Amino acid sequence: MCRVLDVSASGYYQWTQRPESNRSIETRIVKEAIQTIHKENREIYGSPRIAVCLQEQGIPCSRPRAARLMRTMGIRSKVAKKFKVTTDSNHKEPVAHNLLDQVFVGDFINDAWTSDLTYVWTGSGWLYLTVIMDLYNREIIGHSFSKRMTAETTVNPALDMAVMHRRPAPGVVIHSDQGIQYASKSFRKRLVKHGLIQSMSGRGNCYDNAVTESFFKTLKTELVYNEHYQTREEARHSMFEYIEVFYNRKRKHSTLGYKSPVEFLRNKQQITVMAS
Repeated sequence: MCRVLDVSASGYYQWTQRPESNRSIETRIVKEAIQTIHKENREIYGSPRIAVCLQEQGIPCSRPRAARLMRTMGIRSKVAKKFKVTTDSNHKEPVAHNLLDQVFVGDFINDAWTSDLTYVWTGSGWLYLTVIMDLYNREIIGHSFSKRMTAETTVNPALDMAVMHRRPAPGVVIHSDQGIQYASKSFRKRLVKHGLIQSMSGRGNCYDNAVTESFFKTLKTELVYNEHYQTREEARHSMFEYIEVFYNRKRKHSTLGYKSPVEFLRNKQQITVMAS
């Protein structure tokens, strides 16, 4: 080997006995931390979120360096797949005005909520998921799972959960597409009962409810497309755990300054208490 590398035998043995450099030790620690963070977060974090996690652990590492080390380690975020959005707006029920106009920002908690419905295939048939999100901290505050697409099994229980969770004062804007479930009489009666104000997207304009559809894309690319659910119950349990344990409480959201929805809200509430 020494002849091939054109080095002396004494120089080679000196190199093998040389202590590991500080830079090498530091790089090894960063790599080990990256691998742990990647595994603990379902292997879905890219370099921006991993860099934030490292800094939170007191390990200085820029996003470019995190990306470079991830490439050398063969670590990457799970590849996203295409996501298709559909809705049934072919009905004669009343349609509400678009009060958000693509401004997906809540000025305070319970200022504006958004909602949407999607579906997931299982070995037992379709499972429909409805969610309600608070725009202030992007938290999923209500959700429901159903094997049927009626208002009574989708949007109504999701709304009931959101109201029970937040107990909002009258005046919350709740935005959705023009789907028959949201336009139904039973859903509109619930809105009146709780003093909620209905808002709807323009017909066929997916951008009018982009923030909730973006959540579904995240859910499907980070979880659903990597699973093969045999039963609806298996899918329900998997998505419930993702929403309540991971997404709301742990997953770092770029819009929230790389805080989870629950962490962002808690920090804001602490600041309010300190200022009062």
